[in-house]
Amino acid sequence: MLKDLLKETLWSLRGNKVRSGLTILGIVIGIASVITMVAIGQGAQATIEKNIQAIGSNLIMVMPGSQRGEGVSQGRGSAQTLTIEDADAIRSTIQGIKAVAPEVSRRNQVTAKGNNTNTQIVGTVQDYLTARNIKMDTGSFFNDQQIKGSAKVAVLGATARDDLFGANSNPIGQSIRIRNNDFQVIGVTVAKGGAGFANPDDSIYVPITSAQHYLSGDNFVNDISIAANDQSAMASVQEEVGNLLLKRHNISNPSSADFSLMNQNDIIATASSITGTFTILLASIAGISLLVGGIGIMNMMLMIVTERTREIGLRKAVGTRKIYINLQFLAEAIFLTFFGGAVGIVLGWGASLLVTKFASITTQVSLSSVLLAFGVSAAVGIIFGFYPARRAANLSPIEALRYE
Repeated sequence: MLKDLLKETLWSLRGNKVRSGLTILGIVIGIASVITMVAIGQGAQATIEKNIQAIGSNLIMVMPGSQRGEGVSQGRGSAQTLTIEDADAIRSTIQGIKAVAPEVSRRNQVTAKGNNTNTQIVGTVQDYLTARNIKMDTGSFFNDQQIKGSAKVAVLGATARDDLFGANSNPIGQSIRIRNNDFQVIGVTVAKGGAGFANPDDSIYVPITSAQHYLSGDNFVNDISIAANDQSAMASVQEEVGNLLLKRHNISNPSSADFSLMNQNDIIATASSITGTFTILLASIAGISLLVGGIGIMNMMLMIVTERTREIGLRKAVGTRKIYINLQFLAEAIFLTFFGGAVGIVLGWGASLLVTKFASITTQVSLSSVLLAFGVSAAVGIIFGFYPARRAANLSPIEALRYE
């Protein structure tokens, strides 16, 4: 029975190859679109999580500005409520911490040897390397003596080095000019990758005291990075840091705090939620084409039922059971969607690779998205093929034989 069913299905679909091909095309486009859109969304999520993980290990951020509601900080950036003394107090008081790095950062125009770039100038301390997982490529980072003496020394990120001195050059000992102040280059960091204003490769690091004296002109810091010893200690460290700063700032009501705390896990959870919603939106838009493809299958199957009305009547007249006729037309619809789904998966996978290669957008095709797409294609075939198949099976033999 199954062998005969397969033969009849192939025979029927080959009877009008162009119509079958166009019907399959709708499913192919739908499946390929879903897989590609989901791959783009999942790739974006993986890239964001990787970049967040790259900024540090077990990282807790203390930022100036009062917090109003979950994850919403008022006055960040312009607020001036944190100092180096706050960072020193955290380092000397709180247990379970391996690095505390206060930071003064702002963008400035930098020139060197006739080249110039607008980049992020980060004034910080030695612990910044540990807190932000930064490693030195050549030269060295500034030491405590240079920080105490407000030395005019600088460490370049890989991209900043390339912009100012040329790709893979050795700028050690050369000078750069920041706001009419000459800084001597003493090191270059290892490239970490990244993009945007917070790209560690497109940054220049100077002693925090030098940044305050020559660049910012005040004693406040933009934020404090704290690296906990391990993942399990992050919650307790964050709570203790909050209590300490409330006490230092003479604030009795935590809701009136002039600072906000956020750990790495919070950032990843927020980013994952946003990219997850983005992925669902993309997949839903692409899924519309699957619906259109399903309607195309139903339309084709209804046409086939109409064209083969006399054949159906003849089959029923000689004793063919209703369930067999039902299965025959349902099998044709399912075959169309399965074949279209298989081709769509291959095209979707290929399209994802092309997007990565030519559009420089990271994509990630997961097994779950492939199984989901294939499952949806099967469901489309069953749902949209059921009505035409049922209609064919319910035809009256006498009326079917009279049909012209």
